[in-house]
Amino acid sequence: MTTTTDIAPTAPPPALDPTDGRTVIGLLRPFRGTFAVVVILQVLGSVAGLAPLLAVVELGRVLLSTGPIDRGHIWTVVIVGAAGLLVRLLFTGASSGIGHVLDGRVQLSLRRQLAAHLGRVPLGWFSRRGTGGLAKVVGDDVNAVHPFIAHAPGELVSAFVVPLISLIYLFTVDWRLTLIILIPVALAVALVPLMMTPARQREQAEFDSAMGRIADSVVEFVQGISVVKAFGGAGRAHRRFRATTDEFVDSFLKMVRGLSGVAAAMQVALSPPFVLLVVLIGGAALITSGTMPPAGLLPFLLLGLGLTAPVAALGHGFDDMQAARRAVGRIRDVLAETPLAEPSQPIAPRGHRVELRDVRFGYDAGHEVLRGIDLVLEPGTVTAIVGASGSGKSTLVQLLPRFFDPTSGSIKIGGVDLREIGSRNLYRTVSFVFQDVRLLRASIADNIALATLHAERDDVTRAARLANIEARILELPRGYDSVVGDDANLSGGEAQRIAIARALLADTPVLVLDEATAFADPQTEQAVRLALATLGGDRTILVIAHRLETIADADTVVVLEDGAIVEHGRPDELRERGGRFSAFWRSHQPATADRTDIHDLPRGAESR
Repeated sequence: MTTTTDIAPTAPPPALDPTDGRTVIGLLRPFRGTFAVVVILQVLGSVAGLAPLLAVVELGRVLLSTGPIDRGHIWTVVIVGAAGLLVRLLFTGASSGIGHVLDGRVQLSLRRQLAAHLGRVPLGWFSRRGTGGLAKVVGDDVNAVHPFIAHAPGELVSAFVVPLISLIYLFTVDWRLTLIILIPVALAVALVPLMMTPARQREQAEFDSAMGRIADSVVEFVQGISVVKAFGGAGRAHRRFRATTDEFVDSFLKMVRGLSGVAAAMQVALSPPFVLLVVLIGGAALITSGTMPPAGLLPFLLLGLGLTAPVAALGHGFDDMQAARRAVGRIRDVLAETPLAEPSQPIAPRGHRVELRDVRFGYDAGHEVLRGIDLVLEPGTVTAIVGASGSGKSTLVQLLPRFFDPTSGSIKIGGVDLREIGSRNLYRTVSFVFQDVRLLRASIADNIALATLHAERDDVTRAARLANIEARILELPRGYDSVVGDDANLSGGEAQRIAIARALLADTPVLVLDEATAFADPQTEQAVRLALATLGGDRTILVIAHRLETIADADTVVVLEDGAIVEHGRPDELRERGGRFSAFWRSHQPATADRTDIHDLPRGAESR
């Protein structure tokens, strides 16, 4: 892939405060004013919502009492009850509306932060992280904050405010029956710790991990299905996918089995029939004993049953908060990735001579993939890297476009360390094409011109011709305006040639090719080599070479073994030297007429 696209600056979104750790409250700190309005409106609406119930209680008391009925008082009670209902509808509706707007702002802020941060992390980080897992963070985990912001305030406020005010009122009616109706709530609350045991938390963590693995598996399966089917590996791929699915199902069932008993017991304790039974038993005992008038049971039947619904909602709100907490933790893990260091004052390279001095690199501490690489790439030359699989070829070429920074040593272009050039200038200097090509869902012309903001159509078509892809483009329904994935379905080799056309159009002074013609036929590769020779000039080209023709055309060949350079020189000189490269050349020379795709250097030959 080649990219030098400039991204227009936008106003930075409110950022997560790193001092807040993984808390959900920290997520809302930049929006605390609006969130406070949401909560206050919900509190007022919930309080007003009790007015209709209290009005019914008062009407029952008045109508069941002896003596004349005060019609004015009755109408006042009715009006107050209706007004309370109207206020509840207005305030809770406003709270929900503002909460959903706030949720949109928070999700937009998170996605902008993720997009901005992902644009600053080393490009190599993406190749070492599952696509599905990252998509889950940007998609599902950001969506997971929606219930907490848009719905949890109403559920949590109702769970606290409504029962509190109801209990205060019921205590003034009869404190004994009030304590009796708290029995179901006490039973439900006593079961809550059983849902938060270490075993339950481990099961939830295993479920979340299984969700990430199945997301990765789906993405990998879909992306690789054509290759899998072409090479007859569909059965194995399906088995791997089914295995991942089975792991997800097992973790889900394990979590559900651990929670189902406790959840069922809580549901029974808070169910209206059970609460009604408790109220009727307690009320009947008090009424028959003569300690409470029959009319005193009415408020407990109305408000007592309403105590359990908010408490049940509290469980849902708690679940939403826990899900949001875990999602925010994963979002913070991504935001905590160390971004690529950018210089405060970038220095422009003076030329494009590439120097690698004692370069060492390892993906993990204690294991070096590259060990003391010293190499100079002169302008106007092609340097071919050859070596066995795992020798460090791809890692070496990925350091030049700064997918990673060396663990030690330095890489310079034009006498300036890559870390002092700055990403924007670096990608105007270095373009790269890799075997695993990703095209945007855009027109063919836009994909080719991705690295060149104001490319003319003539320039695009010229690059396509040089990459030997124009004939295929013109066969598409709308030619260069055909959209990838809609009316432009390209093979792997065709996608590579689009990427090569993009690199040729970018016309950067340094070009890196990592298996860039692995899917190409010999005629296409020959056309690409001729294009590079035509446009070469003083361009510095570094290429991982798999074919003898490419190696023969190179000015310099570098042989890697276990992360170190074991041979380095012109192809003809290395053949005469009788070392590892010579053995490699002799072993494949007789087959060049029929087989030109040479992937690995034989490990058996000894270097001299």
